[in-house]
Amino acid sequence: MEGKKTRGRQKIPMKKIESEDDRYATFSKRRSGLYKKASELVKLCNVDVGIVFFSPTGKPFSFFHPTSEAIIDRFLNPNIQLSESTSLIAANARNKVNQLNNRKEVFDNIKEVASAQSRLLDNMKENSQRYWWESIEQFNADEVTKFEAWLSTTVFNINNRLEQLENEA
Repeated sequence: MEGKKTRGRQKIPMKKIESEDDRYATFSKRRSGLYKKASELVKLCNVDVGIVFFSPTGKPFSFFHPTSEAIIDRFLNPNIQLSESTSLIAANARNKVNQLNNRKEVFDNIKEVASAQSRLLDNMKENSQRYWWESIEQFNADEVTKFEAWLSTTVFNINNRLEQLENEA
């Protein structure tokens, strides 16, 4: 058995990454992972989420659902009901996110079907590209007779066409 080609998933020790380039790359990857996890939490648990953080270069990033105003109001006053306008804005944002998630699922399904069809067409193309000399050993006696008749007809037609072309010239 061959050795592993990659190191696989490695446990990363929790310490500051010294290389600045590595730190930027890790931040970008982890940031997108946080966005994905927050989005999943919103979708699966129907919760409000707010995340604010700064990159190593000081650039701010945030993720709020449904809106930053709704999250900040609830954080500052957890026991007070949201105002009617904030509630409407939050409900509208939730509906929009749900619609976009539904559209994304439809597109993901279409992509899945298209890739399955592509694989099927590739397989069909691969199987149909077998030439007669690759599969002639698999012919039975009846198929050999039919193939011989087809070859004779083809040779006859080619000779007739050749004669026509010679007569025209």
